[in-house]
Amino acid sequence: MTTHQQIISFGELLIDFVPTVNGVSLAEAPAFKKAPGGAPANVAAGLAKLGHNVAFLGKVGDDEFGRMLAGVIADVGVDTSMMSFDTKARTALAFVTLKDNGEREFMFYRHPSADMLLTEEEVDMERVRNASMLTYGSISLIAEPTRSTTLRILEEAKNGAVFRVYDPNLRLPLWESAKAAKAGILSIWETADVIKISDEELEFLTGENSDSSAKSLMLDSLKLLLVTEGPKGARYYTPDFQGNVDGVQVDAIDTTGAGDAFVAGLLSKLDQNQAILQNEAALVQAIRFANAAGALTATGRGAIPSLPTRQQVEKLL
Repeated sequence: MTTHQQIISFGELLIDFVPTVNGVSLAEAPAFKKAPGGAPANVAAGLAKLGHNVAFLGKVGDDEFGRMLAGVIADVGVDTSMMSFDTKARTALAFVTLKDNGEREFMFYRHPSADMLLTEEEVDMERVRNASMLTYGSISLIAEPTRSTTLRILEEAKNGAVFRVYDPNLRLPLWESAKAAKAGILSIWETADVIKISDEELEFLTGENSDSSAKSLMLDSLKLLLVTEGPKGARYYTPDFQGNVDGVQVDAIDTTGAGDAFVAGLLSKLDQNQAILQNEAALVQAIRFANAAGALTATGRGAIPSLPTRQQVEKLL
C-alpha cells in the first residue's frame, strides 16, 4: 500500500568504479567494473523495489553515463522526471576499493561534476512542498550552487509540512577538512524528523560511540535517531524510549548499498504509518524490516541490483 503522494529522494547519482579484485589499492587494481552509485539514488531504487511511488531529484551530466544512470533507476520504477542533465559538466565518478582491512578507499572525479551544479530554478518546488516525504544527505552541502539549492529545498519541504529523513552519509575526501565536514553535516541537523547515522559517523560527530553521545544529538525537533552498526543491527532513540534491534545474519558478499537499503526499508514502513514513531513495538518491527532489507543487499554484488523486494524481505523475516 502506498500513499498517492510521492516520496522524493534528493542528492547525488554517480558511477562507482569498483576493482575486479578485492583487497588491493586503487593503484594496484588490474581493472574496474562500473556500477551505479550515490546513496540518494540507491534509496530511491530501494523504495521503488519495495513498491513505493518515489522520484529521484538530482543532476547528472548530459552524457552516456548520466543517461545510463537515469535508465537504471527508471528500470526499477523510480520517477526520473525531476532529474536535470547538464550539458557542460560531466556525471560524477568515484573509484572505490575495499582494502584488506575492510576499509573502503575513495577517489572522486568531480571538478565540478553535474550533481554539484543543481540550481533552484531547476527544481519544481511545488512538487517538493507536496511530497509525502523527503530524504536527503550532506554531500549536496559541499559546494555552491547545490548548497543553496539544498537549503531552499529543505525550506520548501518544511513549509509543506513534508516528513523529512536525513542520512548524512559522510564522505570525508569530498570535504575540504574534517572540521568543515562536521560543521556542514550538523548545519542542517534541525531540518529533519528522522536522522540515520552509522556508529562511525556518531563517533566522528561527537567523539564517542555511546548512548550519551547519541542522546546529545537528539534535538527537540527530532522524532527518531537511528545509529546503524552494520551486521549487529541498529540502535534507536526517540524522545520517549530507546533500545537496539539485532541485525539479520546473512553471508555478506558486498556491503555496498546495505545502509541505503536500511533507509529504504525504514521509509517504507514510515510511509505506511508515521504513528509507529510513538509505538515502540511497532518501531522495533519496522527496524527489523529495515535490518533485513540491508542484510539482503549485502548478499549480492552492487547496490541497485541487490536491493530486495517486499516479498524477499518478508520471506527472510
